[in-house]
Amino acid sequence: MTRRAFLIVLDGLGAGAAHDAAAYGDLGSATLGNVLRANPDLRLPHLESLGLGLCGDTGVPKSAKPRAAHGSAQPRSAGKDSISGHWELCGVILETPFPTYPNGFPPALLAEFAGRTNRAVIGNKAASGTAILAELGAEHMATGKWIVYTSADSVFQIAAHVDVVPLDELYAAGEIARGLLTGPHGVARVIARPFAGAVGAFQRTADRKDFSREPIGPTLLDHLATAQVPVRGVGKVDDLFAGRGITSTHTPTNPQAYTLIDQAMAGMVNGLLFANVIEFDQSWGHRNDVAGFVGGLKELDQWIPRLLHQARDEDLIIFTADHGNDPTTASTDHARERIPILATGPRCRPVSIGERSTFADVGQTIAEFLGVSPLAAGQSFLSDIWSA
Repeated sequence: MTRRAFLIVLDGLGAGAAHDAAAYGDLGSATLGNVLRANPDLRLPHLESLGLGLCGDTGVPKSAKPRAAHGSAQPRSAGKDSISGHWELCGVILETPFPTYPNGFPPALLAEFAGRTNRAVIGNKAASGTAILAELGAEHMATGKWIVYTSADSVFQIAAHVDVVPLDELYAAGEIARGLLTGPHGVARVIARPFAGAVGAFQRTADRKDFSREPIGPTLLDHLATAQVPVRGVGKVDDLFAGRGITSTHTPTNPQAYTLIDQAMAGMVNGLLFANVIEFDQSWGHRNDVAGFVGGLKELDQWIPRLLHQARDEDLIIFTADHGNDPTTASTDHARERIPILATGPRCRPVSIGERSTFADVGQTIAEFLGVSPLAAGQSFLSDIWSA
């Protein structure tokens, strides 16, 4: 089979509050819609022509003749983490949310972590990554103690300066923390966050490393591996699946991700290209950087024609997201939002697929398209969009 699927997850690019957003404290979050409303002169002609304006609350004008199949999907998994979002896209529904620690981690757990890593801990609270470096970076430099912090998401984050703690030691600490954080303390991700620079001018480096929980059930990637269908990754996708069924080339910027996707389109014979485009979430959503977010949308829109020009007859290209991260709200954390879905390719019909009840419909569609066994969750919309 020479079919190729391209699943492009625009991390954090939510399309309006989910039905249960109030339960997550996210009423009012609408990532795309709020950004566009805050920038009424912004034009995204290529995304508009595909039909992004028909994919929920996106703020994009509604095209009368969209070029892509279009719709949105509600989250069914508990939580609003990148892991739960990506797992759900690939057919695994999380019934119980990952634990969070708004008041910090239990002292006994941190004492065990400190003992095993031979370094004491400072911080232990929910904080912005840049803010906690400004607050505790100098103390870390003077003492060598780990900076441990969390957020509204299910994460155990360890920050260390590259001149104080070698990367190998920081990564080893991440492995130790991952081994400790199991059972009721089984957070979604342990994140090792190296930083550099002088006091007052600290900057996180591109050498972040995530230690994720393994998926709790078979994913689309597992089904593809069983069927020996090739899979390529772009961005942090491998981290989100604990490396199961995928290897991936990480990229710190969106343009670098687009270049790698272009290269895959030129070289792939068949199979799945699974990409996570990171900056809408990491660089702009978490920093409430509306101007950066707008610039990223312009970059995305300008790339679309180049991508579509490379599409082959048997290609299916799906743009979607994993959650919201609204830079216009006071929060700097993920938002419980529905996600946009745009599906295109030379044989893809530009029809409405409506509002889907779960992200898993995306993975189920790709499973059918690539001829592997059905996933445990989701309903394929392939027959609605694909011209035989």
